Amino acid sequence: MSQTLPTSAQRVADLLVSLGHDKPVVMLPSSGRTSAEAAAAVGCDVAEIAKSIIFRRLSDDAPVLVIASGGNRVDEAKVTELVGPLGRADAKFVRDNTGYAIGGVCPVGHVVKPVMLIDRDLFGFSSVWAAAGHPHAVFNLTAAQLEKLTGGMVADVRLDTPPPA
Repeated sequence: MSQTLPTSAQRVADLLVSLGHDKPVVMLPSSGRTSAEAAAAVGCDVAEIAKSIIFRRLSDDAPVLVIASGGNRVDEAKVTELVGPLGRADAKFVRDNTGYAIGGVCPVGHVVKPVMLIDRDLFGFSSVWAAAGHPHAVFNLTAAQLEKLTGGMVADVRLDTPPPA
């Protein structure tokens, strides 16, 4: 039985096929806007979700996409060291620069090519799940495939929490 995808998810599915990716876009029965929701829906650990976080680089208004493990918080100071000072990206900036709404930002197929960093912690899993252009759409891939598809730089972006006192 064929599943009809929303327009934005179909655009991602078509792009993935054109890039030679062999895994389908999957529609979740409920929202995958958060890493926890997506992990529950696909039956994986939250750390196996490749969440997309968009920042705005202050020097040139370039979009900066950090693809982080769902279990990690992003250390903005580490990202700043790599790409320059950052600002917040509001919903309009995200939509205008990626072509996707917050909660569905896919690692590929952006309106404006972002500066991209990939959380090195994603390489500790046999596969990860990423948003596919819609809050209910995801696709599966390896971290190595993610790196190849995006050309993103692998980096340590995790916020290290201090040990309890």
